[in-house]
Amino acid sequence: MDESGLITVESPHSVAEVLSRLEAALYDKGIQLFARIDHAAGAAGVGLALRPTTVMIFGDPRAGTPLMRADQRVGLDLPLKVLAWEDGQGRAQVTYSDPRWIARRYGLDDGAADHLTAALDGLVKAIAA
Repeated sequence: MDESGLITVESPHSVAEVLSRLEAALYDKGIQLFARIDHAAGAAGVGLALRPTTVMIFGDPRAGTPLMRADQRVGLDLPLKVLAWEDGQGRAQVTYSDPRWIARRYGLDDGAADHLTAALDGLVKAIAA
């Protein structure tokens, strides 16, 4: 994690494959996919070029609600988001906010996000591998 609270993991798969793997993993775990935002398609729609760049927004109230009960403003950072993007060398990258950083942002103890952190880290490692 860098000072911005972001974690980036490189994947040997294409961005499309990473997104497909993420969607399947969410479905298998019963986690709701709220939105899929394709920034590259949006850029193309106005005549601009952008390497593959897609955000997936997802969550499970059982995981996020305890943080929001501690401080409802956490709802600005939840549900969770994963950005799958292609870097300048054509490699797929997966970036997400560290839930411990989110907890600290609101003055909560890191431990408040331990379960969410472990689940998200495991999910990203599985889809990016």
